[in-house]
Amino acid sequence: MPGEIEFDLDALEHRQRYLLLTSIVVPRPIAWISTEDASGARNLAPYSYFNACSITPPIVHFTSIGAGDSIANARATGEFVVNIVHHELAPEMRLAIAAFEAGELVAGARSSRVTPPRMARAKVALECRLRETLEIGEGTMAFGDVLHVHIDPSIWRDGRVDPALLTPIARLGGLHYTTVREVFRIDGPGDGSN
Repeated sequence: MPGEIEFDLDALEHRQRYLLLTSIVVPRPIAWISTEDASGARNLAPYSYFNACSITPPIVHFTSIGAGDSIANARATGEFVVNIVHHELAPEMRLAIAAFEAGELVAGARSSRVTPPRMARAKVALECRLRETLEIGEGTMAFGDVLHVHIDPSIWRDGRVDPALLTPIARLGGLHYTTVREVFRIDGPGDGSN
């Protein structure tokens, strides 16, 4: 295509590749991962490299770029909780990126099947048992079997979570985020479960 912009990624520096790819692969859902280390010290950190990767068994994953407490804690204890970040939690999530002390945010929200607490104000939380970690490139992926799900009844409609009521936020490039507020339907083959 005449005039198109092209990049040879081998010729780009690390930061340039990061800014390019994270502005293209959007939106990325944000998992706020709560863990505990072997001594019981809590950690809460947001990750925008997160998604579901299997339904049977139910498995989710998040990726940490570089060494981080979430991966170390999950490896040490075999457990973590995925808290879905909704619009009202966005300011606190942004502060957590800058090493905000987040212990108060998870206090009083006991999990049912794992030791790390879930966020008291999260409308959705997935309790997970670590299945495995995979080091790939500069990232470490943590895969977890979802054991238990907590859902605030205010966002439950017709047998599922209504994304317009959850208002999850997602990461775009740079300091940009988006939220799900406008939802539309596309009818076609199948039942729409994908």
